[in-house]
Amino acid sequence: MSTQSLRIGKPSNNRGLAAIDRSSQTATATEEVRQYITFTVGAEEYGVGILAVREIRGWTLENKLPNLPPHVRGVINLRGTIIPILDLRARFGGSMTDATKTHVVVVIQVRETIWGVLVDAISDILTVSRDQIRPVPTIETGEAHAEYLTGLFTIEQRMVTLLDVDRLFAREDAMLAIAHEEVELTV
Repeated sequence: MSTQSLRIGKPSNNRGLAAIDRSSQTATATEEVRQYITFTVGAEEYGVGILAVREIRGWTLENKLPNLPPHVRGVINLRGTIIPILDLRARFGGSMTDATKTHVVVVIQVRETIWGVLVDAISDILTVSRDQIRPVPTIETGEAHAEYLTGLFTIEQRMVTLLDVDRLFAREDAMLAIAHEEVELTV
């Protein structure tokens, strides 16, 4: 009986994973502006740095794995790379998204792992100067979600919350590694 090692979220190659045009990023870095891809989850709008985004794709049904946290829906196969799918609404304390064909998966690379983030829709690609970004206010709520936020900015009467993907996925990386080990032990 042969065994295969399943490497969740570890790309076997980078072909096809860089679907976002980054040609303008070099010029903007010297001007202290950054580009963000923004998306909606419910009535809220969030943004992530464009350099973290590998591609944006339509929703496809995920495969469930045992022992995953409730906000990790399962995995999809993206051209040979197994990618865990995080439901951002559920991750931030809401209910699980009732995903339809109108939902979108934002494929994000965090360190060496690639994640898919289920969101309602893509809003925009925005170029924002550093002085437009405001700090996240300190609010004593008992929830520690502020640790995943890097700032807020407003544009055209919209407020966009910027996410720190390294911090957001640090806990998920650890939890997914534990779940992966449990799956390997049962096989």
